[in-house]
Amino acid sequence: MAQIDRVLRSNLKLRHLQMLVALDQFRHLGRAAEFLSVTQPAVSKTLAEIESMFGLPLFERSTRGTEPTPAGASVVRFARSVLAGYERTRDEIAAEASGAAGRTSVGAMVVATPVLLAQAVARLKARSGHTTVLIEEGDLTRLLPKLRLGELDLFVGRLEPGYASPDLETEALYQDPMVAVVHPGHPLAGRRKVQWADIATQPCVLPPPWASLRVKLEQQFFAHSLHPPADIVESASFLSQISFLRQRGAVAFMARTVAQHFAGQGMVAVLKLPVAVELPPVGLITLRGQRMTPVTALLVGCLKEVAGLGDAQQGT
Repeated sequence: MAQIDRVLRSNLKLRHLQMLVALDQFRHLGRAAEFLSVTQPAVSKTLAEIESMFGLPLFERSTRGTEPTPAGASVVRFARSVLAGYERTRDEIAAEASGAAGRTSVGAMVVATPVLLAQAVARLKARSGHTTVLIEEGDLTRLLPKLRLGELDLFVGRLEPGYASPDLETEALYQDPMVAVVHPGHPLAGRRKVQWADIATQPCVLPPPWASLRVKLEQQFFAHSLHPPADIVESASFLSQISFLRQRGAVAFMARTVAQHFAGQGMVAVLKLPVAVELPPVGLITLRGQRMTPVTALLVGCLKEVAGLGDAQQGT
């Protein structure tokens, strides 16, 4: 234990951490060497040095590449966390020195991107034009590990209760129910009332099978004694949804605020179909105990301002 503590505190250098992360990312000595602009023997030598420090193998080598051992996976997580903190500190100091406002990294679900986050970033930019906002889209499964490692400062999206954890701070902002949408020229667009039976016969864009919303939508068809549509495309991407609405005359399901946003641009029509699906609220997740940078705190304030307006809460 004392040896490991000494290695983590004193012996590991920044170049060691960068090499470990690159090796984990590419899982190949040659590709990691190319990325780092060094030779493959140099990567092999550095890895051997690090493993000697720990007295443990960190990566298993084979003809297929490299795979982290359990100990290696732990050290890689440590390396990612340290590098994320280094980059955040570097950016803050550089921003202070140049008179710029800094940088923040946000993980966002698609439900939050086109309305809530876009309007909040616009407000942030109006107050601090030199601030940089990095936005990475994805779901909780993909984004929460990055938040925990410090690679993201903030998460914005649906607060799925199954992902609640003592190390996370959550704050609900508003409810955002689902609606069905089609292209404005679709035959169902002008209907005064649409039934689930009308949807069941249409091509549909549905969430991926592992998404909880997919199960809830399929249950709506079963509740009306119908089978879910057979002609489907599986995607959570707005670009895919809108493309298939136009090209295939498909039906898709969106959060109401997002659907109203695209409807205002003439890109979709919201169907008069009750979608009785219970969904968690849209809100914020941060890492408990981690101090927010001034830029992140300013963005959080902007997000709350937008959420408090009718723009982000229509139909709640």
